[in-house]
Amino acid sequence: MTKRYWLLLVLALSATFSFATAKAAQHSDIAAANSNNQLVDYQQDIKPIFEKKCIACHACYDAPCQLKLSSNEGVLRGASKDVVYNGARAKNASPSRLYVDAQGEQAWRKRNFFSVLDSKDGQAAVMLRSLALGKQSNWGNNQRLPEALDLSINRTNQCSNPNEFDQFTRKHPQMGMPFAVTGLTDQEYLTVSRWMAQGADVPEQVVTLSLAQTAMVKKWEDWLNRRSHRYQLVARYLYEHWFLAQLYFSDQDESEQDIFFELVRSYTPPGEPIDIIATTRPTDNPNGPVYYRLRPQLESRIHKTHITYPLSDQKMQRLNTLFFSTDWHIKKMPRYNKDYAANPFFTYNAIPVKARYQFLLDNAEYFVRSFIRGPVCRGQIATDVIRDQFWVAFQAPEHDIFITDASHQTQVRPWLGVPGLDTNLLSLGADWASYKADRNNYLQQRKLAYADHYPQGPSLSHLWNGDQYNDQALLTVFRHHDSASVVKGWQGDTPKTMWVMDYPLLERSYYSLVANFDVYGSVSHQAQTRLYFDLIRNGAEANLLRFLPPAQRNPLLHQWYDNSGRIKLFTSYADVDETTPSRIYTDAKRPLADFSQQVLHKLAAVAGPTDLINRCQQIDCNPDNSDKLESQQARINDQLRRLTGFSARLLPVIKWLPEVTLLRIEDEHSGERQVFSLLHNRDHSNVAFMMGEGLRLRPENDTLSILPGVISSYPNFIFNVKQTELANFISALTSLRDPEGLHAIADQYGIRRTHPDFWFYFHDMHSYMKETTPIEAGLLDMNRYQNL
Repeated sequence: MTKRYWLLLVLALSATFSFATAKAAQHSDIAAANSNNQLVDYQQDIKPIFEKKCIACHACYDAPCQLKLSSNEGVLRGASKDVVYNGARAKNASPSRLYVDAQGEQAWRKRNFFSVLDSKDGQAAVMLRSLALGKQSNWGNNQRLPEALDLSINRTNQCSNPNEFDQFTRKHPQMGMPFAVTGLTDQEYLTVSRWMAQGADVPEQVVTLSLAQTAMVKKWEDWLNRRSHRYQLVARYLYEHWFLAQLYFSDQDESEQDIFFELVRSYTPPGEPIDIIATTRPTDNPNGPVYYRLRPQLESRIHKTHITYPLSDQKMQRLNTLFFSTDWHIKKMPRYNKDYAANPFFTYNAIPVKARYQFLLDNAEYFVRSFIRGPVCRGQIATDVIRDQFWVAFQAPEHDIFITDASHQTQVRPWLGVPGLDTNLLSLGADWASYKADRNNYLQQRKLAYADHYPQGPSLSHLWNGDQYNDQALLTVFRHHDSASVVKGWQGDTPKTMWVMDYPLLERSYYSLVANFDVYGSVSHQAQTRLYFDLIRNGAEANLLRFLPPAQRNPLLHQWYDNSGRIKLFTSYADVDETTPSRIYTDAKRPLADFSQQVLHKLAAVAGPTDLINRCQQIDCNPDNSDKLESQQARINDQLRRLTGFSARLLPVIKWLPEVTLLRIEDEHSGERQVFSLLHNRDHSNVAFMMGEGLRLRPENDTLSILPGVISSYPNFIFNVKQTELANFISALTSLRDPEGLHAIADQYGIRRTHPDFWFYFHDMHSYMKETTPIEAGLLDMNRYQNL
């Protein structure tokens, strides 16, 4: 008999044994659970287990089988075979958003969701059978998982219903839950088994508000639902920009800031139960009277979707000043149709444009996060348009001619619509050609207008300075393949490219990627959205080039669009202005580094602390510290700095590190720890195309950025290092000469999925965020955790 035959025989016997063992375990667990009369409470006993061991994979849109365990409603809804992320569908899919598209368990059954809690015909529920199967997986202590086990987010999920589960178990004995990770403890498993045996009761989820919170909800709902046309139009504008936000009352006690709210449209006025208007997009026609309501968030706080926005008395006063301090009128309320949804510059033309832009700038980090990070769990359709690290600045409102020149605004407004609302696949090519032509017409006219208004070119004062107090004037974006993060300040070493966003760029980015984006949309919708964001990026880069001397613009542009990118330069993008001068002089050998230093000096009041790890290569870059803790921090910075300032050509380990590596540095004496994010910045010859990204990667030019804290919602790996061993750990990384050596480092310092304390270290990242950034903290997602 051949070796292949024996291998297949062993696998078959193993699967049969696992299946029989799992079945026996299920019956044994049910019997044990039935013999124990102690009542299990869902909120006190079960939900904490889900938050500790299950939500890390079952919380986002791409939760396997749409089983979202982050709320009571999600647990009751169960699972579905329907796939949310499908880049090939010709038509839009029906949305399946919790608390929006169906209400209650039976409504979800009609939407093809099946229960994972029901026991039928003597068979245990799917959830218990999945957990029983997982109990049979005896992974080695912190050992790598088998290569044959598919851990990728693109793996095919089986989504077996109760009638199919036995067959699934035979075929996939290693796919029990929690999947490919240290599982439930015996006590946790017994608790879930008892809960199941007792009927798996899931209570209706309620949030009790304090008197102060109730008063604030009423105050904001009354303010948003005033009935004059001016108030209604502003409320509509605010709703379209806040519908995604995790709203909180920032001027209340910290104990009351733990409850977040979402702004929804309801058919019912304040004071009555919310009857939600379940449209696909916030710009869709409500087909009835609209009331704006604040609804408490019921789901566990998930970092990916937890994009916060503060409400307060001061914020309300600021909005009143921005939107109602001048006398403006509405001739006719704009309709809800595709043309208005596609072009907010027409829809909200009556609202003073300076007020709209300043509103966005006041919370610039939130708005950039909303379209860079966003709630979309697989964002490569958008993120492959951007570099792995770049810096963002904003044009000062008083120097944005869309705001200051009414005739220019009137002329270009028709060219500023965003595509994607027409999902007809047959019209994709013609629609895209039309939108591309409009955008290039606008950019050409914009170039001429700026040359006319500023014949001497821009100066540093043309950049928004945060009004001398707002620390969101400078932002950094880090891309992590199919997700991305936004942080305040210019972080990391000087990037290959920068963006300067004006009002039309910022508003179009938001409407294209947030307000009008449909995660359930067709391939036509997704393609048009991605292609238009490519033009947004190009426009922001072109605006940055305008600030540099003319002779430096084209060389930089060709660096950004190398190789195949030249095709886009000649076929898709408007020409860059190479004649109008700039009042800013930069070193031709290092233009972006010189320009950024000038900006950081000019905006020092809002630029934040100096980056002492990535942009400080001198011996004396640490301040003279007398404090012991500060000296200790300086020593850690000195060690981490050994990984920065180099490309992978000189430091090969960079190209083998995951996108996001979290480094936990533990003080053996005090027990305290610090957390840093090691961010792998991949270099591309260009980011101008949807397909073939791998062909444009240049791994020898990759770099590493190291930032304090937890960056990204999706850690790819965690290293835990004693502070006394940090130098040895860094030396092991710097001396690495092949990718296999990284496995040996993980043997010594890594927290693999099979580590007996994996969940402690994984959730300690959340604990660290709660200690350092409590408002922003949320549970992390482990769907991209690698088998290092």
